[in-house]
Amino acid sequence: MSELVARTGRQQQRYEDGYRLIAGCIPFKFRNSVDGDDSPEKVVEVLMINSTSGPGLLFPKGGWENDETAEEAAEREAMEEAGVRGDLVYLSLTTSLHGGASLCYKHYLGCYPFKSKTLQDACSPAGLCRAAMYALHVKEELESWPEKSHRERRWLSIPEATGCCRHVWMREALKEGFSKWYANGMISTLPSKDSPSD
Repeated sequence: MSELVARTGRQQQRYEDGYRLIAGCIPFKFRNSVDGDDSPEKVVEVLMINSTSGPGLLFPKGGWENDETAEEAAEREAMEEAGVRGDLVYLSLTTSLHGGASLCYKHYLGCYPFKSKTLQDACSPAGLCRAAMYALHVKEELESWPEKSHRERRWLSIPEATGCCRHVWMREALKEGFSKWYANGMISTLPSKDSPSD
């Protein structure tokens, strides 16, 4: 069995208009919950990890590199930081066109700009970042993963995750992106390699 290794360095890091490009995801799974009348109900839980630089919890995210799509970067970060693998999902949205309803799909929860004190470098001296966030339906939890020695994972309900989330922009991705999509009850798996990349 080969050992899983995390990518390091910024030699292949993508930048655009002074922003470091980031890709991440909100890993989720369903569990059965029994309510008062003994009918099973599916409850969604999201996976968060501890921050290595302070209090609070995070969703897996990291630099989007030149040799991968944003989707591949999000899946890689989920494996490296949280030790999970799964399927990225389409998000179904209803839009209005000329007075009629139309169904459209997008591949990510949204694009969230933020400023980082730790990600300042020559290409982004102000530490400006832009994160493309996805929803990842978890299919496998690894026993060993690259950042296991300094990361802990926690499965949380959406309200619990909202309260524990370290960054405002991640909280926005959870509340405005993931929660709204989940409330619509629509889910389908992203095609593995044929999706648009950049």
